[in-house]
Amino acid sequence: MRTDELTAFLEAEIGAGRVPGAVLGIAHRGDVHLEAVGFLDQPRAIPMPQDALFWIASMTKPVTATAAMLLVERGRLVLDAPISTYLPGFAREVEPTVLDLLRHTAGIPEGLLGDTDVHKLYAEAVGNGMTSYTGEEFVDRLSGLPFLHAPGEMWHYGWGLDLVGLIIERITGVSLGEFLRDNVFEPLGMTSTTFGVSAPARFARPLPGHELPDLSVARFQSGGAGLVSTASDYLKFVQMLLRKGDPVLGRKTTEYMLADQLPPGTDITRLTRPGWNPGHRFGIAMAVRTSVGGFPAPGSAGEVTWPGAGGTTWWADPAEDLGVVVMTHTRAAIEPQIRAIVAAALDR
Repeated sequence: MRTDELTAFLEAEIGAGRVPGAVLGIAHRGDVHLEAVGFLDQPRAIPMPQDALFWIASMTKPVTATAAMLLVERGRLVLDAPISTYLPGFAREVEPTVLDLLRHTAGIPEGLLGDTDVHKLYAEAVGNGMTSYTGEEFVDRLSGLPFLHAPGEMWHYGWGLDLVGLIIERITGVSLGEFLRDNVFEPLGMTSTTFGVSAPARFARPLPGHELPDLSVARFQSGGAGLVSTASDYLKFVQMLLRKGDPVLGRKTTEYMLADQLPPGTDITRLTRPGWNPGHRFGIAMAVRTSVGGFPAPGSAGEVTWPGAGGTTWWADPAEDLGVVVMTHTRAAIEPQIRAIVAAALDR
């Protein structure tokens, strides 16, 4: 695959002051391409290295979900169990399941994404989630709140994967980071992926005025948004999905993760609205594209994705045996352009 047009596009975005720098990873039919452009630290003119670290934010969620599915394979986690099985404070007459947490249908919303009275309660409880609360305190502050909707009734982005990470810790007796290291990162050779910034000198700086969260504030390892990684590391995770789980998960487990998990009749307007994922439904912690049309860029039915709030993104297209990871800290909307350029290059 030729990547000249993609490099030219990224260099133009850097020159226009919309992107400080980026690292691109592409895996296509066995070939892997890694490329760094722009600056690790633009004001200091430090070039971007291929092993630069980025806050991957919600790209953490599919990784946490993979750990959860490992426990499902081992018979230690049950997807249709009420969440109070593992987090007793959530016990109600009508209660979401672990699967609801994984597919964002639990009724436990991120409070800053709405203005109802229930949203306000969640915003007051944990803000944007980057808090100094311990995991126990995080659970306690959420468990007493009313659910926004009945389980399965609506797709609404929420704290499900943070709670799944804490469930994993309760089941295994080790931290989420330890479990991921031993069961996901080491088997895949993801040597630079950690909670928090392990090597500050390699951490990519955003453009002036684009502040990233202070990850040192966190007192528990956020299964929803806490990981820092590299393009190379995350591409290895994406390639694992394309290999149907090998060597981490079983084939049928991975197929299940990448399949639509939303009940018939689920309200998906919050998922498919402009700027989110039009033309998609939702699997296990990732959006699933339903058709070639309906999304503002070329692609295939069956693609999966879930981006990070800091500017990072990825997608996997099993039909094309294609995985793409874009690591950058930016507010610029560059994903549709990158998708279009990559799609055009597939046969060149």
